[in-house]
Amino acid sequence: MKLYVEKDYEKLSKVAANIVREEIEKNPNIVLGLATGSTPEGMYRELIKMHKGEGLDFSKVTTFNLDEYVGIDEGHPNSYHYFMKEMLFNHINIDFKNTFIPDGKTKDPEKYCKKYDELIEKKGGIDLQILGIGENGHIAFNEPDETLNLGTSIVNLTQSTIEANSRFFDSIDEVPKTAITMGIGTILKAKKIVLLANGKKKAKVIKELLKGEKISTKLPASMLLLHPNVTIIIDQEAYNG
Repeated sequence: MKLYVEKDYEKLSKVAANIVREEIEKNPNIVLGLATGSTPEGMYRELIKMHKGEGLDFSKVTTFNLDEYVGIDEGHPNSYHYFMKEMLFNHINIDFKNTFIPDGKTKDPEKYCKKYDELIEKKGGIDLQILGIGENGHIAFNEPDETLNLGTSIVNLTQSTIEANSRFFDSIDEVPKTAITMGIGTILKAKKIVLLANGKKKAKVIKELLKGEKISTKLPASMLLLHPNVTIIIDQEAYNG
């Protein structure tokens, strides 16, 4: 596990974007696993700059997103479909046919989740997976629990996650209570993983993760300790608290 501690969020975002750029330049047909939320926004801004200013080419890139709220339309301002278009896809030369985001409105969740994982496998698996981390240690929407799902599935969000995500909604009552998410097994199949974290609120869970002493379903991010190629990029606030 590699650790980069950067002075601030801006530097963190640039370091992360440079890793993505290097991987795209090495393999133009790369399959990227992408995350939403406030943490990767800076990285996406840097990637847009690289595309517009340096010609970074996304035309052959395929992407799979980690998750989506259940019950929200793709056009809803708080859907992750909307987020990805606004924060990245609309500003680069990616082929929208090569972008995949879980369908929160699927009528047959069990069948759909299985097909999502099968599609990832069909595309050759994820080469580089970007992750954020929740204050409670969740990755994607795999929340702390007695057990964790291996494959993509529908999950219940914890109250702490609902409260954390309420800042994006007009009220906490509007935050969906369930989501569709890649499972831990799907995430760990990625060839390379980069986890991003910034701010004092993430310091406690980052400290616990960096101990590296044990894995626990109560700290889903600890499952990353089982992976042979994980890079963690954090800022000073997330490191020092």
